[in-house]
Amino acid sequence: MKKETDEEVALRVQKGDTEAFGELVERYQDKLSRYARKFLSDTDDAKDIVQDIFIKTYKNIQSFDASRRFSPWIYRIAHNEFVNALSKRSRAPLFQFDMDTIFPHLTAAESADDRALDRSLRETLEKYLSALDVKYREPLVLYYFEDMDYKTIAEVLHIPVSTVGVRIARGKALLQKMAKPQDIYE
Repeated sequence: MKKETDEEVALRVQKGDTEAFGELVERYQDKLSRYARKFLSDTDDAKDIVQDIFIKTYKNIQSFDASRRFSPWIYRIAHNEFVNALSKRSRAPLFQFDMDTIFPHLTAAESADDRALDRSLRETLEKYLSALDVKYREPLVLYYFEDMDYKTIAEVLHIPVSTVGVRIARGKALLQKMAKPQDIYE
């Protein structure tokens, strides 16, 4: 028997099968918890905020368009909750948009060296992530820890795909400046 897609499960919930929502929670609980810990750098708030995300998801499930992908939709709810949490914490305005000139991010075929660098960048991210500005931290978390592609990240953050590439590149550059050389190339 074929496993139902997230979209099919969401459609069941929309049609009144409230038990099906538990399946969505099961599928996204660990992912959203990990995303919260990386984004917020505070595990105390993460559990509560993830619960709030599921509550909002359930309350707004009727507005989900089942012809679209569910993952970017729930990650967008998560993004909004995390930004609100950070805003409440700092009471300083958070910038949602990168006003810099946007240049396309060109990618080349992946090599073994690229994979090794990705692995070491992942470890460096773990270490220095909380020091990064949110606008760079979030796309890095989604890319390296949630394994999302640029297009999906753009959908979640409501920014152009080229901006995703720019923010990831700048975030990686900032991490490399922060990190000691032995952290990156150990």
